[in-house]
Amino acid sequence: MQFSDLDRDVRGRLRTLSKENATVVGRHLVMAGKLIDTDPELAYEHAQAAVRRAGRVDVVREAAGLTAYQTGRYAEALRELRTVRRLNGSSEHLPIMADCERGLERPERAIALAASEEASTLDATGRTELALVVSGARVDLGEFEAALAVLDQIPAADATGDLALRVLQAKASVLEAAGRTEEAAAILADVDPRALAAALGTSLDEDVVVYDLTEDVVEIDDEADSDDETDDETDDETDDTTTSAAEPAGETDAAASGTENDEETK
Repeated sequence: MQFSDLDRDVRGRLRTLSKENATVVGRHLVMAGKLIDTDPELAYEHAQAAVRRAGRVDVVREAAGLTAYQTGRYAEALRELRTVRRLNGSSEHLPIMADCERGLERPERAIALAASEEASTLDATGRTELALVVSGARVDLGEFEAALAVLDQIPAADATGDLALRVLQAKASVLEAAGRTEEAAAILADVDPRALAAALGTSLDEDVVVYDLTEDVVEIDDEADSDDETDDETDDETDDTTTSAAEPAGETDAAASGTENDEETK
């Protein structure tokens, strides 16, 4: 993996580092991105190695948050993504943050995030992703009709392609959870199973394709240079390690979602 494999914008964010350090950090980020779906634990380790070298760079903390989320470390993911928001002012990861609240068994907080001013800054995809999470949070609370209402309010223009299929799957899941199995089946009756599986990131095939990543893996540097970039931000909140998860709906509605008391969500 080469530093040049990084997106140009990401490379630009690393310019505050020395050339040598930026190269090492960049390679860790490349590997984190490559492995996040196939080997999330190893992706997490690469992200952590990058954080030890460049903890004040937003894209590094973003990688740490996304890999923590993917591995079910929801409290840690929340903390990292809040840090990203403080560093660059973006709320693009709000749906994932809400999903983490679900993973921490705090559906009310997920709903509260969706009602925040920040939610209004999301683009169409982000709004749909957040609606999927909120619908799941309503199901967590046993509010099935409210869960369906959230999905019904998603504008058709906001959910197209794979995202539209995920919305249909979410509706079917809510109906099934409510015991309305025939209605659930009817919603997906005309949907191509393979297209749906692709949209959900799953597979209908029993054969698993194994990729040899040996030559691509960058050795993780466990020794952080104390003079390099580190994160001097502290988090007052207590992390409760939680392994419960809700189910991912793509990149955000992710698993239903990773304890800390955050004033922002009250």
